[in-house]
Amino acid sequence: MPACCPRISTTYTRGMAERLVKLYLEGENDEEITRKLPGDHIFGVWSDRLGDGTLEVTILPRPGHNDDVLHWLEDHLGSRNGYRVALLPIVASLPREVDEEEQQEEKSPERISQEELYQDVSGNAQLSRVYLVLLLLSAVVAAAGMLRNDPAVIIGAMVIAPLLGPNVALSLATTLGDAKLARQAISVLVVGVAVTLLLSIPVGMLFNNLLGSPEVAARTQVDLANIAIALAAGSAAVLSYTTGVPAAMIGVMVAVALLPPLVSFGMLLGGGLWAPALGALLLFAVNIICVNLAGVATFLAQGITPNRWFEAQAAQRATRTAIAIWITLLAVLIGIIVLADPATHLRLDLQTQ
Repeated sequence: MPACCPRISTTYTRGMAERLVKLYLEGENDEEITRKLPGDHIFGVWSDRLGDGTLEVTILPRPGHNDDVLHWLEDHLGSRNGYRVALLPIVASLPREVDEEEQQEEKSPERISQEELYQDVSGNAQLSRVYLVLLLLSAVVAAAGMLRNDPAVIIGAMVIAPLLGPNVALSLATTLGDAKLARQAISVLVVGVAVTLLLSIPVGMLFNNLLGSPEVAARTQVDLANIAIALAAGSAAVLSYTTGVPAAMIGVMVAVALLPPLVSFGMLLGGGLWAPALGALLLFAVNIICVNLAGVATFLAQGITPNRWFEAQAAQRATRTAIAIWITLLAVLIGIIVLADPATHLRLDLQTQ
């Protein structure tokens, strides 16, 4: 018979980040786990023995305590074999009515669980055939849009945005001190940049008067407003991941625009236009640095930390080092933007060419 804890009759507030935890255990005396679960973090527990002898435990965490429950399970089950934990989203729940006193006590969760976040972010930083195809398609669309001076087509390339995933993964890896995820994110990002340049440089060699397109010329210009936009977009990208609101990513993809400046750089490089190519490269670098810097800051503000204390110490050192590097690079770029000759400012005066 299923076992249910006595607290399960409590009404709870449904929030955007609520999840149902499913635990599967292999063993004869695993029912003990249902009595040891931290009652202050959960509303209820159900358990049942499946036909193959596996114990299925369903746990309903309190809003905002998904991480607490998952960390508790990891601490108590991490050293044993034969278990699996799954996290399921709650689309709707009954009863709808919420006791006013309890509603004041319970705070709606502000983000999804850390494990779920890690899976989402790392899954978007995989070097796969799908990623490469999306990258090529995005580069082709961006190049065609800039050559035709068609902003709508360029926005289509921004929406595909294959380079955003590796950058968010790099921010998360920096926050957690996860060297494996950092290497994965960097390798995917480097391959993405290389593939984009291999496509865009020959395009620049084939077409003349690239700067006759205002869309190309616009991406050779960098100012402090670009820094503000990229910082805001980087923070918004992380928030869209941590709160589980993927629809917000569309606006982020368009705002941060990582691929069009890179495509512009490749085409200008192929066309032998070195000065404006440097401007496009500077814009791409500003976006990369700002997205990562804002991403790390937002992850920290959201309470994303390593699960174990010894991992936390290493992560703190890695995070401080990475933030110092990002800030230094950003300061250098700001210096280049501010101190550059306003007459050139890494831009090309179209009327004098």
